[in-house]
Formats: sequence, structure tokens, C-alpha cells
Amino acid sequence: RCLRAKMAEQAPKSVLFVCLGNICRSPIAEAVFRKLVTDQNVSDKWRIDSAATSTYEVGNPPDYRGQNCMKKHGVPMNHVARQVTKEDFVTFDYMLCMDESNLRDLTRKSHQVNNSKAKIELLGSYDPQKQLIIEDPYYGNESDFETVYQQCLRCCRAFLEKAH
Repeated sequence: RCLRAKMAEQAPKSVLFVCLGNICRSPIAEAVFRKLVTDQNVSDKWRIDSAATSTYEVGNPPDYRGQNCMKKHGVPMNHVARQVTKEDFVTFDYMLCMDESNLRDLTRKSHQVNNSKAKIELLGSYDPQKQLIIEDPYYGNESDFETVYQQCLRCCRAFLEKAH
């Protein structure tokens, strides 16, 4: 009983998925992770969001090819692109990004925030298949979005196991 009370007091963990525009990779990762925690009945233990390093797509919905891919896999997706804020570095436990340029941008931005607590990592660092970089599918085709989905699924599963 004491242990359960302690567990209940723990604040939810939080993860922010980040890519360049927040319309392809990061909303896919966010949707995949949200479905994983929902399926495992631990969604109350997580705060999940995604954001962009750039302002290119702010206010836009996810890329339709990504939405089609998620529908095909039965993964609900509901997101509007936003840019990473200074507050994100203070309020999120993890910021998981997709490639080296995201990593550089986030690391640079984190140095402008006094009490940044977020652990900034490549989402691909959790990939059991060791695919470190999740390539941007924006200029690609449907199969590139499928690849991103599969990578995000592997990485998010592994991340969830580690972060428990």
C-alpha cells in the first residue's frame, strides 16, 4: 500500500518529440508513443507533445501522407505544428529529436535557458536496429513515411521500456 501511494505521488514523466517542421516525423513519433502508453494503460503517467525547431509549418496539421500512414496502422493523430519554446526545456524530462541538425538546434537553444532540465537525445539512440537518424520523409513518398513510422515504433517501444 505504501509503495502504491508513493507511485501515485510521482509526477507524470514528460517527453517532447522534435523535428524540423513538426508536420512529419515528430507528430508521427508523438502519435505512436501516445498509442503505446494508451495500450499499456499508463497514459496518466505521461505528458506527451511534439514541436519544431523551425517556424516553417507553425499552425499546420501533420503532412497528409503521415496522416494516411497513421490511419492505415490504426494510430490516432491529432496535432497542430508549433515551435519549441524556452518553457519546453524547463517542463519536459526528455526532448527526443530526429537528426543531427535538430540535436544541434536544441542543444544551442538549451544553453539560452537558465534552468533547462530536459534530456536532449536522438530518438534513434533507442533503436534496437541501431538506425540513429530518422530521415525527413517530406520530399519522399508514402514508403518513406512508412519507414519513419516503423522506426518511430521501434524507438518509442524501447524508450518506453527504458523510461518506465
